[in-house]
Amino acid sequence: MITSDTVADGLKALGARLREERLRRNEAQKVFASRIGVSVPTLYKMERGDHRVQLGHWAVALDLLGHAEDLDRLLIPKENLFAKYEQTQRPKRQRASRKGGK
Repeated sequence: MITSDTVADGLKALGARLREERLRRNEAQKVFASRIGVSVPTLYKMERGDHRVQLGHWAVALDLLGHAEDLDRLLIPKENLFAKYEQTQRPKRQRASRKGGK
């Protein structure tokens, strides 16, 4: 059960983009569903943004559409701007010079 409107809206948008891409490629639901290894009703659910569709089905669809690398971007650590700022502000340590030529 989805409790967040943000999640539900995101899945609906993802499903709409999947449908648009399928139509852009001029593929019928039956053909496209077969290519990604799902039933037509499952593809229909994907295109509607149904949250019950397995991630594996989405992974196959993304691969078929040339977007498999997008999976690698899921749950990527967000950039910590505070840590980045601190790293740029730290003075670099310098070695003490040796006397006596050694």
